[in-house]
Amino acid sequence: MADQDNEEFSFDQAQSGSSESFPMQCSALRKNGFVLIKDRPCKIVEMSTSKTGKHGHAKVNMVGIDIFTGKKYEDICPSTHNMMVPNVARKEYSLMDITDDGFVSLLDPEKNDTRDDIKLPVGDLGNDIKAKFDADESLIVTVLKSMGEEAIIQFKVENDSKK
Repeated sequence: MADQDNEEFSFDQAQSGSSESFPMQCSALRKNGFVLIKDRPCKIVEMSTSKTGKHGHAKVNMVGIDIFTGKKYEDICPSTHNMMVPNVARKEYSLMDITDDGFVSLLDPEKNDTRDDIKLPVGDLGNDIKAKFDADESLIVTVLKSMGEEAIIQFKVENDSKK
């Protein structure tokens, strides 16, 4: 009878992608992986572990670069404690148009669907994309999504078999 009472409580109802981040033990984090530092999704570029001191745990020193702004963050965490790791999704789109207000029109080749809600990046990356697009080159842009933010992080010229 106790088993029947517990059937209504199920912990496996959450779907994948339902959370923006998940906990991971600090010692399990790796260089080039992702971590949240000061609530920002960062790529780990440096990691070092100090030896256990007389007061307890080994400490992990890490330096991360914000994947959207490029800003550098540093954090120190005991190796046995958990840090939050962001869910990061990477997707490629065909660039169809660049509007006057700085937004891009993208085509999802898998769903054959368009979207117009991402801004052209500022700086060199945005200038390079605009220059190639204005030169009538077909471009594939890579969009990174994490923590409710999306941004174009890189591009490549599409291989056109007709040329």
